[in-house]
Amino acid sequence: MKNQHDQSYKLLFSEPRVIRDLLTGFIGEDWIEKLDLDSLERVSGSFVTDDLRDRENDVIWRARFGDEWCYVYLLLEFQSTVDRFMALRTMTYVGLLYQDLVKQKQLTRSGKLPPVLPIVLYNGERRWSAPVNVRDLIQAGPGSLAQYRPDLSFLLLDEGALVADQQFSSEARNVVSAIFQLEHHRSPADAVELIGLLVKWLQTPEQADLRRHFVIWIKRVLLPNWVSNEEQGGWQALNELSEVHNMLAERAKRWPEQWKQQGLAEGRREGREEGRQEGREEGREEGREEGRQEGRQEGRQEGRQEGRQEGRQEGREEGKLEVARNMIQQTSLDDQTIAQVAEISIELVSELREQIERSS
Repeated sequence: MKNQHDQSYKLLFSEPRVIRDLLTGFIGEDWIEKLDLDSLERVSGSFVTDDLRDRENDVIWRARFGDEWCYVYLLLEFQSTVDRFMALRTMTYVGLLYQDLVKQKQLTRSGKLPPVLPIVLYNGERRWSAPVNVRDLIQAGPGSLAQYRPDLSFLLLDEGALVADQQFSSEARNVVSAIFQLEHHRSPADAVELIGLLVKWLQTPEQADLRRHFVIWIKRVLLPNWVSNEEQGGWQALNELSEVHNMLAERAKRWPEQWKQQGLAEGRREGREEGRQEGREEGREEGREEGRQEGRQEGRQEGRQEGRQEGRQEGREEGKLEVARNMIQQTSLDDQTIAQVAEISIELVSELREQIERSS
């Protein structure tokens, strides 16, 4: 699913209309006005080396800036966690691009490298917190060594933060704005409205590819949030953005009731399971209480039985001792004979004799 998301997103940002809206709508810098956006062209895969072609999710564009070229390196990042070292990766990718430009002899008239704008599109849920300049990732050396740290920044577009900003305009006729909103406000009602705007904005024949790319992206990325795998089959035959919008508008009316019924069914299942669990717990508790009651009763019974048994045993033992005491006091028999007659140890006879002698 992640790979489908990446690839369909790449399709969208492979369209000049999308790049134009990205630059004009989200980069509030004066130099953008000096770019010849009609000259926008995609840098083909054959232009770059294998090192950059391995970056499958990145898109490179260029536009005329007066008599020279300005390059826009767009890094499409899809991750749930912030990459702390993104600034370092960006510096590496820009360096690879510059190496390719040198090999292709794509230098300015003065023999220098053209400017490159690295952009990171981030659509994670957490707000971006990592440095955007590689300089902030490197420990400053002692003294004048600090001046040799690399200094390269990238332009971060944190989609979630942009959409949450109160100054974010949902009225602008900007397809990138619609993409960001669809990414972060995925309720069917919001989607119906936004896709309806896209249908109006992208009516011309030359925008047929962009409409088709939106259809692919919606079916691969947004639709799974609304319908089950079994229900998605009916959507696969749709190829036009207007068809997707019409079906979504029709189905969205019924989805709340379907979700309600599904929620009720799930609630009943969960309720039954919780009831069974609570019943098992109550049964165990009642069983433990009955067990404790029965145990106390059995314990008392066993205690009385053991007590009688121990009492008899103690009585027999005490009787043996009394026989030994009488023989010590009334006869002149030796301790060994008394021990044999009383069925006790000779040591115990000796102790009894000592006790009698001390007390007399």
